[in-house]
Amino acid sequence: MKTTRQSLVEHALWCAAWAVALCAAPQVHAAGNQLQAFAAAGSAPAAPWHVVGLPQQTKPFTRFAVTDIDGKRALRIEAVESYGNLVHALSMEKAATSLSWRWRVELLNTAVNLRVKEGDDSALKVCALWDLPLDNVPFMERQILRVARSKTSEPLPAATVCYVWDAQMAEGTELDSPFTHRLRYVVLRSGDKPRQWLSEKRDIGADFLKLFGSESATLPPLIGIAVGADADNTHSRSVGYVADLVLE
Repeated sequence: MKTTRQSLVEHALWCAAWAVALCAAPQVHAAGNQLQAFAAAGSAPAAPWHVVGLPQQTKPFTRFAVTDIDGKRALRIEAVESYGNLVHALSMEKAATSLSWRWRVELLNTAVNLRVKEGDDSALKVCALWDLPLDNVPFMERQILRVARSKTSEPLPAATVCYVWDAQMAEGTELDSPFTHRLRYVVLRSGDKPRQWLSEKRDIGADFLKLFGSESATLPPLIGIAVGADADNTHSRSVGYVADLVLE
């Protein structure tokens, strides 16, 4: 059985992945308040988008590529026993609260179970990263964040909401990540719908207040948007696409 200290370190290392995302090359690509397009088709995602993994990651990285499919430019995301997020840093004191996108699953990871660590993967996810004040965070989680923040000079999001396409859970399910309560999932789509583009539009501010409202009655700054997929815990594979990602 893990000790409290071991769990603290494990959670801190997971959280530090977001810290690395937000501090990567800050002098070259400063965070702004506009969400940029991924890139031209046939290329890697353009800055300020950048791929981020876990600190000192040894497992494969999730693969991201910009492509044309069904007459539209989209981001192809393939996870093969891998982990990785494509992150766009932002600096929005008064956050826009409408985030819209389209997505489709080509290959769904049916081994996913978001309730347990060994099943905590996703075929597709779109995440909003919030700079919740540390004083608002419960004591134990505050200590976890302090350990993670000691690894970087940049602020680490204290609240992340990820919208996921899951294999089995009912649409509308909301739950905490089994790794950290600082990440909360909303299942927007469920089940295999191959080659179907589905449109989403979320009031991310309202979702934050619903999921983290016990910790904050007001919206903190929005400091990043991330998209990704992972299949490292289930040792599986998934393929999906995200397009028309717009923050209003």
